[in-house]
Amino acid sequence: MTKRLGRHPEKALTAVQVRALKVPGRYADGNGLYLVVDPSGAKRWLLRTVVKERRRDIGLGGLTLVSLAEAREKALSYRKLAREGGDPLAERRVAKVAVPTFAEAVERVHAENAGTWRNAKHAAQWRNTLQQYVCPDLGERTVDRIETPDILRVLTPIWLEKPETARRVRQRIGTVLDWAKASGFRQGENPVAGVTKGLPRQTTMVKHHEALPWAEVPVFIARLRQTRGEMVRLAFEFLILTAGRTEEIMGARWPEFALDQGLWTVPAERMKGKREHRVPLSTPVLAILERAREFGDGSDLVFPGRRTGKPLSEMAFLMLLRRMKVPVTAHGFRSSFRDWAAETTAFPNEVVEMAIAHKIKGKVEAAYRRGDLLDKRRPLMQEWAAFVTTQSTGDQRHG
Repeated sequence: MTKRLGRHPEKALTAVQVRALKVPGRYADGNGLYLVVDPSGAKRWLLRTVVKERRRDIGLGGLTLVSLAEAREKALSYRKLAREGGDPLAERRVAKVAVPTFAEAVERVHAENAGTWRNAKHAAQWRNTLQQYVCPDLGERTVDRIETPDILRVLTPIWLEKPETARRVRQRIGTVLDWAKASGFRQGENPVAGVTKGLPRQTTMVKHHEALPWAEVPVFIARLRQTRGEMVRLAFEFLILTAGRTEEIMGARWPEFALDQGLWTVPAERMKGKREHRVPLSTPVLAILERAREFGDGSDLVFPGRRTGKPLSEMAFLMLLRRMKVPVTAHGFRSSFRDWAAETTAFPNEVVEMAIAHKIKGKVEAAYRRGDLLDKRRPLMQEWAAFVTTQSTGDQRHG
């Protein structure tokens, strides 16, 4: 039970609360100890105490490295030292573990997030871009000595030449420095926050994924069903009918499905936007799942590859499209779906946007953000599935 002395809490937090807190802010545990949740989601411990008649804030490390019990123990020892006239900050500087260089921090962040990458390719790209564009200049500099001008210097050469890559590099530098702050290696605002003010405006048009005109999708589905490779074509048709992303379909697992409810719930960690996404399943999609179960390998994967327990190759859809000689991308079918909905149906735009897991922007956002319009999306996906399978109604065997 939480003890309280007057209005000041003592041991107010629990380990469960600490793990669950998501809203940015400062949460008091008592006796000057706070859990700080940064806007990035990083969590760190902070002790506010008086040292030599001056109020001081002392970082105790990030939650990934320092538990609640350890934070309380550190806070107690620092308060005791301060009461006896000592200086915890000076003591810590003497005993402090060496601050890592940026290159070392990249490796540590990469390793600590090993279980969160979408796939091995994404994990490799994350590290490689930093090693290629940042480490040659800042790799040997300790993370506490990196400031906005340093980041500006490494981004400027690629900001206009490689705009998309540059934006990713900027975001990844920010992640590394957020980790450094949460781990107690640096203080103050993340220097990435102000770097854009010193960079020119990017005017390069975004390159969209090549998409098939919506009116040609039914013919494509009919051709798809005549191709080789049962599991690949089932997965591809599933992607088209659900308007999903390749990564979501490749990683789909049976426990995510409630077939009796006609529902697929994609967990947040597998979504691009890191938000759980519920997908209503149309009648043709349920038929695909029934067929996929027959051809499954006994693992949790809905669309396994040739090796038991391993998903289909990331290249599977690309190679299929090349064999069919159709110059589009798998991702482009999301655009086909969106164009079809806009041009041939009366469904509101916000319903269509939620169907493809896009965040609703503008004045309607406040009205719809509390739900996901699942019941409104069910007829939308049923109509889409009925439309794209019109050329294949005489052959529902999927080969």
